[in-house]
Formats: sequence, structure tokens, C-alpha cells
Amino acid sequence: MPALLRGGSAAQPGPRGKAPTGSTAAPSGRSAKGGAGFALSPAQLAWLAILLLGLAGGLGLATGGRGQALTRAIDYAVDTQFARLGFKLKAVRVRGASTLATADILKVAGVYKDQPLFSIDMEDLRRKVESVGWVKDVRIVRLLPDTLMIQVVEHRQLAVWQDGGTDRVIDERGMVIQEADARQFGQLPLVVGEGASTEAGKILTSLVQYPGITRELKALVRVDQRRWDLQLKGGGLIQLPALSQESALKAFDKLDRESHLLATGFARIDLRNPDVIAVQPRLAAPEIRATEAVPSVESTPAAVPEPTVARVN
Repeated sequence: MPALLRGGSAAQPGPRGKAPTGSTAAPSGRSAKGGAGFALSPAQLAWLAILLLGLAGGLGLATGGRGQALTRAIDYAVDTQFARLGFKLKAVRVRGASTLATADILKVAGVYKDQPLFSIDMEDLRRKVESVGWVKDVRIVRLLPDTLMIQVVEHRQLAVWQDGGTDRVIDERGMVIQEADARQFGQLPLVVGEGASTEAGKILTSLVQYPGITRELKALVRVDQRRWDLQLKGGGLIQLPALSQESALKAFDKLDRESHLLATGFARIDLRNPDVIAVQPRLAAPEIRATEAVPSVESTPAAVPEPTVARVN
């Protein structure tokens, strides 16, 4: 009895060993030429490609220049095959970075949409990302089939450093973050002068213990690359010594709790001598007195002179 094809039609007998007329597909389990065949899943193809990459790398090491050229050719073929299977870049995820840092990281990464995922040089990409001033540490992984994950740790923005008329953002090491615009970091402390950047971390760490001072602080000025002057918002000045600044800050804090100096205000406090605290009070508001008597009401209005005033020092 003739076999039935799908659809109910009977298969017509043909010459032995030949496929039915008009058929383009080989019977299951055999190739079109009659040999044994099989189909690979995308996962199997991926493993095969990785195996080929490993073999090509070993061949390159064993045979030198010609092997390296062959390795590159195999790499290209494998990358192309991966891309056809859907292993091409569709998304880049950046984690652990601020919005400002993310923009700079993506810019320097230089990857592009539909780039074969396995053609990306991960070590080169890591070096590029590490070159961004925001970045302290980075880890990059491929998330198959189409995503690149860039996990970073940022340097902490410590202060704005003003020197030579230029404002720059520095990190906790005192290094300038070139990509940062100081105008966007008005909330950071301002440190001024030559050498202020490298020493800012120490003084700011000390000042954390004295919130009363930090609330009133306007700027920290480095003097002769040896010591600090603290300029306050109200105009006062605290002069710290070159040595033992921790002890000086403790002494000032004790005096402030007893006398409320920060609340009442002062012109200058000199803490440079560990044995004596010199306090210069704020000048009182000057008095104003008239030097000419006001004319009587009987005087002619046109003859009234303009009064003059003098400030009493």
C-alpha cells in the first residue's frame, strides 16, 4: 500500500534511492546528499564557537605570526556568527555611577548598537572606563545575549579647589576630576591656595567633628602651604597653627561652648599659639551724629542747608 503524505494524498512510487519529485528537504536525521546530519541549537553553537576561540588562541601561541593571523580570522568569523544568532549589543547598563559620570563613561566606552558582543575587547574597555576621572574602580561583564554591564565605584567628590583664579572639583585623594564642572558643585566646601588640594582631606575630616564651624564655614585658605585660615560666612577668621591643628580646634570648640563665639561673632581668633588664644572682637556699629544744627521752622525753606554727618571711629 502506498504511504500517505500529510494532506491525505498517496505518495507515488519512484526510483529506488531517490527523493520524491519536487522535495527540497532531506529526510529527518539525514543530509540532502543522503549522509547523516544534525542541527545545532544556538547554545550549542555558542559553545562550539568558544571552543574554536580557545583552539585558535592556542594555535596563535604555538605558530607565531601566521597563527595570530589565523586567530584573527577565526575570531572575526565567530563574532559574525554570534551576531547572526542575536549576540549583538542592544543595551549598555551603567551601575554605581552618577548621572554626570554615566554620560562620560558611555562617551569614552565607544561601543555602538548592533556591535557583535564578542568582538568587544573587555580589557581595553576596562582601561578606557578607568581613565574617566569619576571612576575609582570598574567591573565589566557581558550579559548574554545582547547587554553589556559596566559596574563602577566613583571617587567621592571632596571639595572645590580654587587656585590661580580657576575652580576645580577634587576627589578624596586631592586629584582633580577633569570632567566635573565646579559650577555644579556649589554644595562642596571651598579650599583655596597652592597645596590646598592635597591637604584638604585631612582638615575636612577633622572639621566633621565640629558641625558648628562647618555650618558657618565659607572657605578654607591654605597659608604658605603650611597651615589653614578658616573664613566664616559672617566675616570672621579662625587662624589655625601649622602643627597640632586638632588640639587648636578642640580648644576653640571648648571656648565656643562657654562663650558662644560663633553666635555673637568676632573679627579674628588666633589659635597659632598653643598657650594663648587671642580673640579680636567684631567692631561695634559706628555712631552717626549731625555736625550742623537743624534750622528753625522760621527759616526760609530755601535757606535750609544740607546736613552733614561724620562717622565716629
